Amino acid sequence: MPAPDLAASELTLTGRITTASNATFVGSIDGAVVVYKPIAGENPLWDFPDGTLAHREVAAYLVSQALGWNVVPHTWLRDGPMGEGMVQLWQNQDPVQNAVDLVATDQVPETGWKHVLQGRDENEQRVTLIHEDSPALRRMAVFDVVVNNADRKGDHILAMRDGRRHGVDHGLTFHSENKLRTVLWGWLGDALTDDELDGIDRVNSGLEGELGSNLADLLSAEEVTSLAARCAQLRSAGRFPAPSGEMSAVPWPLF
Repeated sequence: MPAPDLAASELTLTGRITTASNATFVGSIDGAVVVYKPIAGENPLWDFPDGTLAHREVAAYLVSQALGWNVVPHTWLRDGPMGEGMVQLWQNQDPVQNAVDLVATDQVPETGWKHVLQGRDENEQRVTLIHEDSPALRRMAVFDVVVNNADRKGDHILAMRDGRRHGVDHGLTFHSENKLRTVLWGWLGDALTDDELDGIDRVNSGLEGELGSNLADLLSAEEVTSLAARCAQLRSAGRFPAPSGEMSAVPWPLF
């Protein structure tokens, strides 16, 4: 079968994801399964401008590409049955893998996992939020700092069978104020690797050329400037940042 024309071929809706906070549909373009989020279906938010979430999702994909890590699946803007919106290639995650988990505190694995926080469940039993300690997930954590992701929930991380980790739902990104809320705090204070620093350098370089030009069509000038400042600050510090400000450091719900 020839490669689908993802920009121009007809987008046919096949279902709706009813658990999403904004209108989110599953569809097909020449046999390729996609997720479609129309701008018309975005709910207003107090801290993000109306009608910009789809643009932020596409901007997140462009930054992921500049980093060179394939964190975000192919994402683009196009018309659909409900008007212009974000379209993203569907990913079939491995149902038996969990990159992030909430487990009984006395059952936390001894190796291969990072502790994030502890609490009590509805039965007053102690539980611990953990995530895997893997290079793929570390890259996603760096990506989240760069794009200022305000909503990295556990279910926004897709564990693939081949070990890749994809991040989805990036509408709450690129705010000019610090909004980082994530379940991936396990590397707090750890030094960044050379590979991670090189990725940040690629974004910095891209902002002076094609990446910067493309982002200018999707984000405000202040948001692009703030993106560059975060890259410079992260590159200078050379380590994962700590939470800051008065808001919660983790999203709610966690999943």
